[in-house]
Amino acid sequence: MASLTLRQTIVAAVTAGAVTLVVGAIAPSASAGRAQPSSTTGTGAVFIANPVQSTGDQSLTDQKDSATAVPAGAYYSVTLQDLDGSGYLTGRWANIRSETGDPAFSATNTFVFDRHDDQFEQVMAYFWITEAQRYLRGLGFTGQPGQLREVNAESQDLRINQWGADNSFSWDKKDMIKLGKGGVDDAEDGEVIVHEYGHAVHDAQVSGFGTSLEAGSIGEGFGDYLAVTVGLHVAAQNGVAVLAPAACVADWDATSYTANAPHCLRRVDTNRTYPNRVGQVHADGQIWSRALWDIRTALGAAVADRIIVEAQFDFAPNTSFQAAALATIATANELAGPAAANAVRAAFQDREIPGV
Repeated sequence: MASLTLRQTIVAAVTAGAVTLVVGAIAPSASAGRAQPSSTTGTGAVFIANPVQSTGDQSLTDQKDSATAVPAGAYYSVTLQDLDGSGYLTGRWANIRSETGDPAFSATNTFVFDRHDDQFEQVMAYFWITEAQRYLRGLGFTGQPGQLREVNAESQDLRINQWGADNSFSWDKKDMIKLGKGGVDDAEDGEVIVHEYGHAVHDAQVSGFGTSLEAGSIGEGFGDYLAVTVGLHVAAQNGVAVLAPAACVADWDATSYTANAPHCLRRVDTNRTYPNRVGQVHADGQIWSRALWDIRTALGAAVADRIIVEAQFDFAPNTSFQAAALATIATANELAGPAAANAVRAAFQDREIPGV
């Protein structure tokens, strides 16, 4: 009864005036005989981007998926866009393929769960991947005449809790994102989900991207940056205050393996520079992510993100920091003019990337 009581509290908190428990049904292996929704939009309860960010409470811990470990106020009611009308969490931009439990199903496209249910992570993954793609399309990456080229414009397959270690990855050979379950389940943190989507974006833009140490570092840095910029956009769109450092990546996931607050997997505002790189992609990726963060600060999110993503079409699979920086500067000049190009160049020069 404790879990049901919390669900009722969640629904009351995220749906104004609601007093009736609304919980997405759990589907059997097939939907034969089930009514299916006609709408391609639905409702779900999610974290934005995670409960540490939205509450500012750095003391939150996983407690083995306990429903009571996170307050009801950390859940937000959101619109689930671009569903395919099947009643499952499949749609134009995301396709949840989970083998650890039954797929979430709702004849009314209503998916409200607490974190004790594996179906909550399914909703999180669907929502955050869809919102990441919709953000890119909102920047102009639609492939329409006069607009920018599409980026990973397909239904991204995801497997939830499919990696026993506290890790996740984007598998380009299978075009699949797998989200791990060690510590805090990775699919409970919107920034972890979008970080992995960043790798899928790179793979879609440049086949085989990341074949050198520096290219791999750029990929990690971009994934961190995309997670932050999409997370801030979604928070603003939903009126959610960010009460933890905005530059901190994956605050909730990081509570399982960091001792000091604020809890951060990594940050996009470190002072790392190219001469001090250490030869590890996640550490050196913070050189690149800081440059992108500074470009965003100088130009604003929309202009910066158009430049950053469009430039990646011109990266080689084994690109260097220097080559990628020069490509980004050239793209800035093409899309936004000399002043923007100079701001981009300054961001890379501050990271002491040679030859820019």
